[in-house]
Amino acid sequence: MLNFLSLKDILVMGIGCVYLILWLILFFLSSKHNDLFVSLDEKEYPLKELYSMGYTVTEMLSFKYKSKRDRKLRTELAVLYEAKFVEYYLRVIYSQSITFGLLILLFGFILYGLSREIIILILCIVMSLVSVYYFLTLSEKKIQKRSDELLNDFSEIVSKLALLVNAGMIMREAWNEVAYASDTTIYQEMRRSCDDMENGVSEAEAIRRFGVRCIIPEIKKFASTIIQGLEKGNKDLSIMLQAQSNEIWDMKQQRINRAGAKANTKLMIPMFIMFIGILIMIIIPIFTNLDV
Repeated sequence: MLNFLSLKDILVMGIGCVYLILWLILFFLSSKHNDLFVSLDEKEYPLKELYSMGYTVTEMLSFKYKSKRDRKLRTELAVLYEAKFVEYYLRVIYSQSITFGLLILLFGFILYGLSREIIILILCIVMSLVSVYYFLTLSEKKIQKRSDELLNDFSEIVSKLALLVNAGMIMREAWNEVAYASDTTIYQEMRRSCDDMENGVSEAEAIRRFGVRCIIPEIKKFASTIIQGLEKGNKDLSIMLQAQSNEIWDMKQQRINRAGAKANTKLMIPMFIMFIGILIMIIIPIFTNLDV
């Protein structure tokens, strides 16, 4: 069989065999860290059973987690998780990205051994690097998704609070009433504020934390409005909430219009492809008849 292998094949397969051995050694050495990732959600963190390999690599390389990228990641993770879990999830992200990079590279060598096509190995190397970048930037996408979820119910919440406060209910009671009306992202954040209040945190501070967690400028402004209203009294708070409710409904209408325009633009792509397909179906028979 060796007669049919080129020098390039022998060299690449040799490197692949060494890599496989190192991968297996890393797999067995990293098993002691498996417990670190047991609590992760399987849907959000696929193949979490292998993340200990990536974590072991970071330990071997003595990662300090002090780069500019790490500071940015910490800021993003503070939005998605509680502050006390930021360092943990920072390490999870690095472990995840390195693990997938190593795994894809392993498949690259295996596929090369089966096909002997160097282009396949090159593509897998590129995919390995892309996967590392993807998982390191995934938190940004999660924040964008979370922001969209928060904004979906935001106008409804402001309207409910304005209505309840205008009816004479104090803010704390109105906040509790609204917080348990649904189970979407923004309602869950409101319930966290309720828990803060029950644990002795003042209304103003609990609502300020709510605005910080939600990060969206509109919600931060909303939280600031409530804090100002609490200082001025229930009557002024009712007026301020009603004014902001009207403003937020206008903003929601604009957002819906922008989303509709964006959707129409996306629809143009398949329509254009269909148009090209129809032209081909018409033109080819014409030229065929001309040849005849």
